[in-house]
Amino acid sequence: MSDYLVTFKKPYKFEGKEYTELDLSGIENLTTRAMLEADKLYARNGNVPIFNEMTSGYAVIIAHTLTNLPIEFFDDLPAKEGVAIRNVVSTYFLAED
Repeated sequence: MSDYLVTFKKPYKFEGKEYTELDLSGIENLTTRAMLEADKLYARNGNVPIFNEMTSGYAVIIAHTLTNLPIEFFDDLPAKEGVAIRNVVSTYFLAED
């Protein structure tokens, strides 16, 4: 099991397709440029950019960047799955190697 794989408790349907997991392993290849774009989008949505990596909103933007799924995919995702996504993103950014 990957530290970057979020397995959903139950299947999630979006635009006629069913999802059972979300693979965020691309986070290991995330560039600073992609993070800066995520920062801009986060701020453009009216969020104050302090500790972005610890917020659900920023985690969604990063997950959107990694998966190419639209931001709207995450809107109705069960909260528990959203927290799992946030935890993967936060843990990655805050972990000391």
